Amino acid sequence: MNRLQRSWSRLGEGWRGALFTLGFLVVWLCITLPLYLFLPRSEVFKDVSAVLQSFITALAVAAGGYFALFKLQVFRNLQPHLTIEHEISHRIISDSYAHISVTAVLRNSSRVKVELREGFFRLQQVVPTTDEDVARLYAEVFEDGAGDEESDHIQWPILDTHYPNWDRGKIVVEPGESHPETYEFIVSKDVESVLVYTYFDNPAYSEGSGVAEGWHATTVYDIR
Repeated sequence: MNRLQRSWSRLGEGWRGALFTLGFLVVWLCITLPLYLFLPRSEVFKDVSAVLQSFITALAVAAGGYFALFKLQVFRNLQPHLTIEHEISHRIISDSYAHISVTAVLRNSSRVKVELREGFFRLQQVVPTTDEDVARLYAEVFEDGAGDEESDHIQWPILDTHYPNWDRGKIVVEPGESHPETYEFIVSKDVESVLVYTYFDNPAYSEGSGVAEGWHATTVYDIR
C-alpha cells in the first residue's frame, strides 16, 4: 500500500484526474456493454434511455470525484510532508572560537513514509555587520532588481555549508515519527548572531506533480 501511495503521489494532477475519470468510464462500460452483447436488439433499444441515464450518472460521479481530488484535496494527505524544528546550542571552546550545534528535528506529518536523500545545513553571519554591508544587502532585495529568485531573501554572508547525503533506504521517517539530524559548526568568537537555514529534498518530487520540492526552516540564533 505504501508503494502504491508513493506512486500515486508522484503523478501530476492532470494524470491523476485523467486516471480518476477513466476509472469511472471503465466501470460504466463494464455495466452497460453486456446489454448490447447479450440482450435482444429490441430490448437494447427499449432500454436506451436507461443506458443514457446511467452514462450521465457516471459522468456526474466522475466530475464529482475530480472536484474532490483537486478542489477539496481529499488525497493531499497521501503526499509526503515534513515539518522542521531547530534545536541550537553553543559554547566558547577557546580564546578565538565558538562551537555551534544545530539539530534539525524532522517530523513526518503525512500518512506516507518520507525518505531522506540529500539536503544542506547553512550558517550565515548576521552580527556583526557594517552599515555599508547592510545598505548593500537591503538594496539587493528591496530596491531595483528586487523580486528575482536569487534575491528574494537577504543574502547574509555565508560562514559554512554542509551537504549531507544518504544512500537509498538508509533514512526513512515513518508517518507520525520524527528523525533528528545534527551538524556542528566552529566559528570565530567575534560572531554574535547567526542565521541557521536547513533544507531537505523531497525524493517524491517531479515537475508538475503538485507536491513539495523540499522542506526548509530558518532560525536566527544569538551567540552573545
